[in-house]
Amino acid sequence: MQAFYKKIYALFMGGYLIICVFSGNIKAQTTSINNLYEQTSEIAGRIIQYGEDINAIRNFYSPYNINKHGEDQYRTKVLNSPEQRKRLIEVNNDYLKELDQIQFSTLSIYGKVDYILLKKKINFELSDLKKEEEQYNQITKYISFANEIYSLEQKRRRGAFVDGEKVAADLNNILKELKTDSAAFKKISSLDMPIAKLTRNALLGLKGRLKGVYDFYNGYDPIFTWWVPVPYEALDKALTKYSDLVIRKGKINTTQKSDSSGIKGVPIGRQALVDQLQAEMIPYTPEELIQLANKEFAWCDKEMLKASQEMGYGNDWKKALEKVKNSYVPIGHQPELIVKLYNDAISFIKERDLITIPPLAEETWGMVMMSPERQMVNPFFTGGKEISISYPTNTMEEEDKLMSMRGNNPYFSRGTVQHELIPGHNLQYFMNSRYKAYRQDFTTPFAVEGWALYWELLLYDKGFAKTPEERVGMLFWRMHRCARIIFSLNYHLGNWTPQQCVNFLIDRVGHEKANAEGEVRRSFEGGYSPLYQVAYLLGGLQIMELKKEMVDSGKMTYKKFHDAVMKENLIPIEMVRATLANQALTKDFTTSWKFYDFGK
Repeated sequence: MQAFYKKIYALFMGGYLIICVFSGNIKAQTTSINNLYEQTSEIAGRIIQYGEDINAIRNFYSPYNINKHGEDQYRTKVLNSPEQRKRLIEVNNDYLKELDQIQFSTLSIYGKVDYILLKKKINFELSDLKKEEEQYNQITKYISFANEIYSLEQKRRRGAFVDGEKVAADLNNILKELKTDSAAFKKISSLDMPIAKLTRNALLGLKGRLKGVYDFYNGYDPIFTWWVPVPYEALDKALTKYSDLVIRKGKINTTQKSDSSGIKGVPIGRQALVDQLQAEMIPYTPEELIQLANKEFAWCDKEMLKASQEMGYGNDWKKALEKVKNSYVPIGHQPELIVKLYNDAISFIKERDLITIPPLAEETWGMVMMSPERQMVNPFFTGGKEISISYPTNTMEEEDKLMSMRGNNPYFSRGTVQHELIPGHNLQYFMNSRYKAYRQDFTTPFAVEGWALYWELLLYDKGFAKTPEERVGMLFWRMHRCARIIFSLNYHLGNWTPQQCVNFLIDRVGHEKANAEGEVRRSFEGGYSPLYQVAYLLGGLQIMELKKEMVDSGKMTYKKFHDAVMKENLIPIEMVRATLANQALTKDFTTSWKFYDFGK
């Protein structure tokens, strides 16, 4: 009992003061505590405060602009100024000191996980800031005038009066310095891509900060308005011109290997991949992950051949795939197909009591049609709060219409509707806004996409695909996810060009040409992190392995397991595993979970 009273006393979590009236009903009190842990932990308050403190620094020290009506203040995220970077480093270090004062051993498993996640985030933020500072010190010679613009911005922040005539003179002097820097820069034969990119971002940041100053005073201060517009316009144009020069010199917008695809991106290299995998708590090298994907691909090949033989095509699985592709529904009927496939999946899941599905989640998922422009980078439907249906429109070329219809046929779509809706992304958004929402800054694509992909794996194992055509449809996507790991990692390792990636999807997976191009374009031009496409299958395999540990062993039912995973929000799966298993953790925890057996 003494330990229990001590546990209750320690529950000052996330701004909640827990007062329990002890009536002897320990079971009822324990239930109340467990319900509370669904929402918070002892570290939740610090996580919320940390996020708000960091946002406050970023907002205050970032460029400020205001429209002509005096409304809608907004700040543009650009390269940190030296002052901003200094404050971010100080605040992050302050929080590390705070964490160090906490008695880690007294925390619940939920508090320990939150502690580890917050500490990990802070350390990686500090690492990025340190790297940024080192790189910034390398480019100061190219932007010798930067501090003068930063100084003007400092005065603007607190509305200090400025002498318009002096500001105009300062801007003319800055312009002279810029021209000198630009002339020296032109003599450089080439610049390393990261440094060129940082210089470009610094120049765009200075341009934004200068605009913030100009917008604040111009039109409101008559002396400023008289003197400043002409030199401001000249300096603004010069900053743009200088930025364009840097882009050309650093070749920022070109790939390392030129090809005919027209798809542009920047391979990040092996070390950056290793660093990002470590940050995502994936303890494997890029080469090991390619090996993993090839092993999974081999399994898919065997399954695809079985289905092809059942359909009467022998070992020519591409003929079986062609039949499946040509099963597309008539124009205009795709939305009703989606609803039918959704109902099929939900009925299958409910019959087996696999997860709790809140009635409101079923009631409120939405549906929209995807624009032709969006389909260029998303050739298949996507989901979240709503499902966005990729299907031909009247403005598309005839060939593209057919490829879209074939690529979104009923058998392909059957395997992924639940991925986008319930229990996939739609249920994720529903539940994650209601349970431990403070963990949103720890979100990882290995949980976001891994959860949705896991359901594809699980439903296949449970016989959701009843006919060989349905198995072909689901296997196509599984092969696609294997291919994503292989082509994206090879691209970022510098081994493959975008065109090689496109060809791989066409030849190895059976993609339509336009869909393959859209997929590769999405991977390298769509604003995704380099590991995003890798995260689908890897995250799914992590959850499958965790399912084996918790469900197949008899420790949890499917429903309890799935409900528990949902309520931990979208954190690294290794931390979900630690929570469910009540794993012994240390405050200096590092990723170590080898979730894939290469020998099987």
